[in-house]
Amino acid sequence: MLIKILGTGCAKCNRLEQLTREAVAELGIEATFEHVKEMDRIMAYPVMMTPALVIDEAVKVSGRMPSREEIVGWLKP
Repeated sequence: MLIKILGTGCAKCNRLEQLTREAVAELGIEATFEHVKEMDRIMAYPVMMTPALVIDEAVKVSGRMPSREEIVGWLKP
């Protein structure tokens, strides 16, 4: 599983990455993380605002902070 956090490195982007890492650990799944900070790469995705969470190239959320439960739901196989 490839997980991308889209954002320039703001506090919300970092918090989203932390929550997602915690959810991955909770579920005991294997995932590779990438924090995409370059605007040209972020703009390649259909997002209008950051932070955004992309799981296996599918945008799950953008522009808001999801709950831990939402993230766990998106990560479950």
